[in-house]
Amino acid sequence: MTLEPVIEANDLSIGYKGSGRTVKCVHKHLSFALYSGELTCLLGPNGAGKSTLLRTISASQQALAGEWTLNGKPASCYSERELSCWIGLVLTDRTSAGGLRVSELVSLGRYPHTGFFGRLTRHDREQVQQAMEWVGIADKAHSYVARLSDGERQKVMIAKALAQECPVVVLDEPTAFLDVVSRIEMMNLLHDLAVKQHKTILLSTHDLEQALQLADRLWLLSKSEGMVCGNTEDIVLSNTIDRFFKRGNISFDTSMGSFRPAVSGSIKVAIEAQDTELLFWLKNALIRNSFIPCEWGNANAKYSLRILSAHKIEIYRQAILQTVCQNIDNTLRFLNTEKRLCEK
Repeated sequence: MTLEPVIEANDLSIGYKGSGRTVKCVHKHLSFALYSGELTCLLGPNGAGKSTLLRTISASQQALAGEWTLNGKPASCYSERELSCWIGLVLTDRTSAGGLRVSELVSLGRYPHTGFFGRLTRHDREQVQQAMEWVGIADKAHSYVARLSDGERQKVMIAKALAQECPVVVLDEPTAFLDVVSRIEMMNLLHDLAVKQHKTILLSTHDLEQALQLADRLWLLSKSEGMVCGNTEDIVLSNTIDRFFKRGNISFDTSMGSFRPAVSGSIKVAIEAQDTELLFWLKNALIRNSFIPCEWGNANAKYSLRILSAHKIEIYRQAILQTVCQNIDNTLRFLNTEKRLCEK
């Protein structure tokens, strides 16, 4: 089945005006598509042009060349009000609306529907209340925005965009000011909104782990590599993430789904385990201690570990059982002691 994109671009150039009449081109020849019911995460190093791209897609600034389409129609054919009914934008800029209460600021998201006088109907008030509940800020409805934490203010701005009732929501680092648990909650919320309410959601983020878990598609952007878009798992398995973001001795570990320092050691340790969770964390511990994990039976492995449970790890050397450890900490102590003896 062929999906029809809600937003699409081919051969788009983006940038901004500099001092005087100069124009700074950030990227050329960009092609991408956004689909209803999907969460797309935009990833890239600082200065890659992520914010410029988001502002262009949300019509906050013009493209330098080319054009993007909304529902198959050029964006330039829409009026400003029509676009505001279609696309909600949340930036990382600090809001200066400290004199407003939370419910009042969220209510501003209804402006495209209420017109100049901004009279709220019962439906408008219901949308405002629902948006505050969705992001977990309803209990602050009567609080002044100035008295909120950075994370709470970010939730208010997201609620404002949701109250706008737009099919497309574009967010620039929406989890930047949130703690770990709140970041997970926010990403889950945005994914649920995309899936359950068929919204098209695009956000930029530096939180690779959450993007890999929840994004339906990834957009990778860098000055040197340009832009690559695709299904999250396809991009991971194609080693594209490493090509975009590898730096020095830091590379992307596909098996663990995260960036790691290169293993500096030379001692290979073979591992056998039925429990994938134990296997994951034992590999993590070995890499941190400069051992190189490998598959069971590897002829070049100096040691072999058979994980029977979290409290029973057998250590072999040349197929001879050396000891049985009660946990990973004891396993590391044994291996590190052996390594130091070999180095003397």
